[in-house]
Amino acid sequence: MTLLPHPLRPHMASSGFAVLALTLAPTSALADQVIEAADNATIDCQLSRGELSRIALIDDGFASVSKIASGYPYNDFEVTHEPVRGDIYISVPPLYASDRVSFFATSTAGYVYRFACHLAGEDATQLFITNPALRHADANDWEQQAGPDETGIRLIEAMASDAVLPGFTARAELSRPRRTGAIEVQQVAQYDGATLTGQRFVIRNLGAEPLDLGSEREGPAGALAFAYGRGVLSPGETTSAFLVFASGGLE
Repeated sequence: MTLLPHPLRPHMASSGFAVLALTLAPTSALADQVIEAADNATIDCQLSRGELSRIALIDDGFASVSKIASGYPYNDFEVTHEPVRGDIYISVPPLYASDRVSFFATSTAGYVYRFACHLAGEDATQLFITNPALRHADANDWEQQAGPDETGIRLIEAMASDAVLPGFTARAELSRPRRTGAIEVQQVAQYDGATLTGQRFVIRNLGAEPLDLGSEREGPAGALAFAYGRGVLSPGETTSAFLVFASGGLE
């Protein structure tokens, strides 16, 4: 697919794409932890002793929790399921014998997690869990519904407006600037979906003459869609460029 001329972003010159082709842990605190985990993963976290600990799944919810009794019914930790949001709350009494708790939990989306958490601190804690497979499924559904031509165009539009499409993840991706002749290109962001990847670049005209970026209609090999911010780049000016290709890279 080749992106047709767009009122905001017509095609990009092949001279700029010669450079584009070459370009090619979560923070944790006791009171607020964010952990990325896959299905069947073991999650090591910190829970409170003597206070409540909340565990929440991002874009999912807990359906059930399985644990064994400690043998001390009046001094065992308790797990409470909150059915509205699907969160679970862990209550560990101050005199609980061990410094760790362990249990299994199943989500409404069918993922199973094993928790092996140690006890630290007396303040209430929160743990948020993200599963990349959920984003991948959302992106795959959206890409299949929209179709390959529309997804490429809409991904470019999303990158141009700093928006994120369903299931896609966006991150800053600063590469070392690459220069070919009077053109300097630097990647600044990447958008990853189920089958498509989008990249955003900054193009600079370092020369003394205007650059006609729209004079060529061909993108790099393997590109599904490409666009740029303006057709002509005056000396000293910059513009954005956008590239979409199948996940896995350019051919």
